[in-house]
Amino acid sequence: MTRLVTTPALAALLALAACSSQGGETKALPPVNVKGASLQAGFGNFDRLVEAAQKEGKLTVVGLPREWVNHGELMDVFADKYGIQIESLNPAANSQQQIDAVATAQKPDVFDLSIDVALANAAKFAPYQVTGWTDIPDEVKAANGTWYAGYGGYMSIGYDPRKMKAPASYAELLKPAGRPAGTTVALAGDPLKNASGFNGVMAASMQSSAQGGKFDARKGVQAFAALKKAGAVAAAPEQAAAVLDWDYLNAARSAANAATWQVTIPAGAILASPYVQAISASAPHPAAARLWTEFLFSDEGQNILLRGYARPSRMEAMQMKSTLDNEAAGKLPKANGTPVFMTIPQQDAAKMYLQKHWSQQMS
Repeated sequence: MTRLVTTPALAALLALAACSSQGGETKALPPVNVKGASLQAGFGNFDRLVEAAQKEGKLTVVGLPREWVNHGELMDVFADKYGIQIESLNPAANSQQQIDAVATAQKPDVFDLSIDVALANAAKFAPYQVTGWTDIPDEVKAANGTWYAGYGGYMSIGYDPRKMKAPASYAELLKPAGRPAGTTVALAGDPLKNASGFNGVMAASMQSSAQGGKFDARKGVQAFAALKKAGAVAAAPEQAAAVLDWDYLNAARSAANAATWQVTIPAGAILASPYVQAISASAPHPAAARLWTEFLFSDEGQNILLRGYARPSRMEAMQMKSTLDNEAAGKLPKANGTPVFMTIPQQDAAKMYLQKHWSQQMS
């Protein structure tokens, strides 16, 4: 057996090597740039990002209802994990109201937006490519990292199984012959102000037009106008026997009481829509904003969203890497068809039509 003889000079050399291996990496890294466009560019490693975020000590979010796709758990876990206080501004804020909050005294650090609002305001965001950047599908992220989808969902029909069977299509639901007498239908909100309401009209228009992914706002408006005329539109979603809404919201309601609420996604072309994340260019807590984004796109964060019945953007990659919560994935509403995204020109044209005709037709 060969023995290592340690001389004073060798001992000093070994001590120097040990110090280098333990701390040399940090010493060699450039100064932290809390506005860096990636983890490596701004911080060098994750520990330095955490340290910078903890020095700021706070994160300000806006438009994140606690019950929406499990955001309550997401915020609680983040705050406990990193010891950072979260201030939640106006949880009910829609996408445009989130952008408008930048002009207030309580500036938000991060946003959770519909894709059309994100595109229109991209200049107000700080580019940042999260660690799992390559796992995010190209069609739901900006190449320069200004915005990227964290999760999405499919338009669905929630219904009371005590009052009706599962509608086979939107066309069936919206025709009197397709529903039991006296049952009412609702959108999740005003389609002129609410993304869920707008997409409910467009999902109905896509299915009723039978054009496989083509949208016809006129037919959607006409279908709901006929419902209104027949007295089959509920005054509020909670009073309706059926509600057109995102599958994650209908699924959460079903999970609370399956005996009174079920969810179905009509087969065929399925209207899909992402919610995208962005960091404010004027974020008062830029490091915390980047840490929040890294957490949201981590396996842990994506699985928390999945447990809220959302479809996380890294879902396919996580399945391949065996890091997906398969039990939670198995609880998602079944979808049999091809997901279809509305293009921005399609959204713009449809919104213009609804602005001109919805109130008149529904009065």
